[in-house]
Amino acid sequence: MTIDNNNIFNNNGHGNAFGNVSKSAFVKTYVLIVSKTFPKTHSKSGKHTFFIEKINEAKISISETPIMGSKIHTLRGNYQLWKKRIDEIQKGKAILSLRFWIGKPYNSKQVEFLQLDKSSGIGIQGLYFDFNRILEPFISSEDSKNELQTYLSTHEIARNDGLNYLDFKEWFKGYDLNEPMAIIHFTAFRY
Repeated sequence: MTIDNNNIFNNNGHGNAFGNVSKSAFVKTYVLIVSKTFPKTHSKSGKHTFFIEKINEAKISISETPIMGSKIHTLRGNYQLWKKRIDEIQKGKAILSLRFWIGKPYNSKQVEFLQLDKSSGIGIQGLYFDFNRILEPFISSEDSKNELQTYLSTHEIARNDGLNYLDFKEWFKGYDLNEPMAIIHFTAFRY
């Protein structure tokens, strides 16, 4: 991967990605860090996730059947915070900067590999879990495209999140599933 120096940011998030754009052209920038490797708590710790490549595949499809699959969304805690941010992006008041760490997280620079704005298809849905179990996810009626509470397949969520089912379960094993998670969509796809 070639790294463009205009997309490198210090670990405080400040950088030079906008070049000589005037101050009036700036909008808020929200940062979403994408993991290049599996976390230390995962049995595949340190191995590549290929999330960056899978997100790029979702945004600019190269083939009908991508070799590595695609990643059309990410799951994050703090649903209400992310809902507020995504609403601002959809109104044109902000952008989402997708980045990864060059080296060790929090001790290296960030590289932006994609920006999502209101025309990108970005969206959000709340993901809830019956009985605090990862095997029973659903979208509430207000977040569902058919306006009904919709139960989802954990296998489908895992695939769309760029993981296989077992890796997905292990990745989220420590999350508090009593609280809704944010499904942040990188495309116009919705459940």
